Amino acid sequence: MRSNTLARSLAVLFAINVLNFYDRQVLGALLEPIRKEFHLSDTQLGALGTLPIILYALVGLPLGRLADSSSRKRLLAGGVLVWASLTGAGGLAKSYLMLLCSRLGVSVGEAVCAPAGTSWIGDLFPPAQRSRALAFFMLGVPIGGALSYAISGPAAQAWGWRAALVLAALPAALVTPALLSLHEPARGASESTQTGMMVSPAAAPVWSILRIPTMWWIIASGALVNFNLYALAMFFPAFLTRYHHLSVSQAGLWAGFGYAAAGVAGGVTAGAWGDRVIRRRRDGRMLSAAAAALLAAPVALAGIMQPSGAAPASIALIMAAYGLLNMYYGLVYAAIQDIVPPPLRATTMAVYFLAMYLCGASFGPLITGRLSDYLARNAAHAAGSMAAGEAFRAIGLHQAMYVIPVMSAALALALYAGSRTIAADMVRRDNAGQRPIVQSAQ
Repeated sequence: MRSNTLARSLAVLFAINVLNFYDRQVLGALLEPIRKEFHLSDTQLGALGTLPIILYALVGLPLGRLADSSSRKRLLAGGVLVWASLTGAGGLAKSYLMLLCSRLGVSVGEAVCAPAGTSWIGDLFPPAQRSRALAFFMLGVPIGGALSYAISGPAAQAWGWRAALVLAALPAALVTPALLSLHEPARGASESTQTGMMVSPAAAPVWSILRIPTMWWIIASGALVNFNLYALAMFFPAFLTRYHHLSVSQAGLWAGFGYAAAGVAGGVTAGAWGDRVIRRRRDGRMLSAAAAALLAAPVALAGIMQPSGAAPASIALIMAAYGLLNMYYGLVYAAIQDIVPPPLRATTMAVYFLAMYLCGASFGPLITGRLSDYLARNAAHAAGSMAAGEAFRAIGLHQAMYVIPVMSAALALALYAGSRTIAADMVRRDNAGQRPIVQSAQ
């Protein structure tokens, strides 16, 4: 009976995270028709991704603190209602400013999902099973993005981008009742000892989390991985449309298929390997994430270097790099829970999101868009043209995409640095009242 309850709870939380990333990434498939209707630059398009992420980070900390001290179920249900309603409301936008305001509201609702969801899962599954559980939950990233692209791109081509936004809001009517029917576990319920409950979230200073050395490297890694993932989410379909000459519908379908295949493969691999390697060595999860990021850099580079029109090879390589980057979640999110006590898990995730987004992750879409505009103008001036037309916009976006392999290499370095400190941080957590998380060979 307990296994059925665990499976059902995880399935519902996963479905909510799928909707979370479906609605968060829906503009990626709609970027080109929105750009043409409102006559926007790539910098303005990037701001549609960056400004909501900054607000997400700022409101996430108090919401994460609330998730550690109140009902995660009611908080999460309220978040779903807010973000889905405002996603649909974006379809009514008559200007760029109205669309931006709707996306800011979406980010407030979505700020609940990761802190409440990961904390809930941490209380459902024991430490040695968390990589698989968290990796499954975080499959919501590629599957939500894939569904967003695969459904929204064709919907926009058939009925317009506004109808695609309304369509993205509808699944909330199914997942919210399912969430409210779940039993929420007690905090620390999956731990082998209850001593971790000795410190209440109200008593522990929020910033005490930053006294853990590994958290600094994890925050840096979060900024770097999300720079790449948000830049891809915002501009990959547009890259396929402009540079490889696919239609909006084709770009959405192929990006969706690539996200699903590569993201699921990366997430499943990370979950299974993360729970295996932690039994061998305490730094295994962080080292594995570093290796995946290092491999992603040359794979992404090869994909971007494909000539114009070589869409199949470019999609295959860039999505393979995406799959490697997506291994981050199952490995690193489990590592976060390895070094913090149960009563601070939601707060820790909120601090992590606040710091890593404000330290750079939120600027992935904006910087990539800014680079695209700058490089498009340079290409136009080099050709003797005063205006950056569609051909030069394609060149600019293609050249701006080279930032992704650079950031992947930097990500590998940050994760490797974190692997050098995590074993000592796990020992400090054990000594503070928790029994060892796993038996390790180290």
